[in-house]
Amino acid sequence: MATFARLVHNHPSGDPTPSRADIDMTREVADAAKKLGITVHDHIIVGRTGHKSLRGMGIL
Repeated sequence: MATFARLVHNHPSGDPTPSRADIDMTREVADAAKKLGITVHDHIIVGRTGHKSLRGMGIL
């Protein structure tokens, strides 16, 4: 059975654009999760102006 996870957090600034730190942390978590048999399906960042999906942006 496959196990999937989604990461979600907000940006208090209101801008949902992922920072370099967001991207790096997502890749580190995805790599660690993979070793445990968990696939990180997406990382969604929510802001006042909307949301961004790292998978949708081609980053994940």
